[in-house]
Amino acid sequence: MQLIRDLFGFSRPEKTHPEITSDSIQEITKKLVRLPKKKACKVAAFAYLLGRVAHADWEITSEETMAMEQIVVDHGGLPPEEASIVVQIAKAQNLLFGGTENYLVGREFKRITQLPERISLLTCLFAVSASDNIISLTEDNEVRKISRELGISHKDFIRTRLEFREHLAVLKGKPD
Repeated sequence: MQLIRDLFGFSRPEKTHPEITSDSIQEITKKLVRLPKKKACKVAAFAYLLGRVAHADWEITSEETMAMEQIVVDHGGLPPEEASIVVQIAKAQNLLFGGTENYLVGREFKRITQLPERISLLTCLFAVSASDNIISLTEDNEVRKISRELGISHKDFIRTRLEFREHLAVLKGKPD
């Protein structure tokens, strides 16, 4: 496969953190050079997963983008202009490689974080989904899928989801 990529000029750049298997995380961490390596990887995976939920319904709204940027500022400790760049890269990586990278990024985030950080991410995933005042069934299902990948219990998923119940389309009787 690498030979084919080389032949057509699509060689992958050398990985900056060879222990990270996700190309999407690698791409985002390149912009986070001022952060310690582990923190940069966490922020990169965090932003990617936010973008994954925002893109679950095949559209990333301006409200979702603004929510992602603010969440990356608040939880990632980045200045707003840097958070904006990270979110834009995360969105692009999702659009380009979402299907193949999704599981890898989830697995990496689980590996480099503790359960409280994963539950905090879960809250942020719901917050991004609710940023346009409705969590579609598609977004809700994507958050559930990510929670399973992260090893979050069903009980913790439901507890977190209940915080956003007023935004759940399924409870509003709205079609997806």
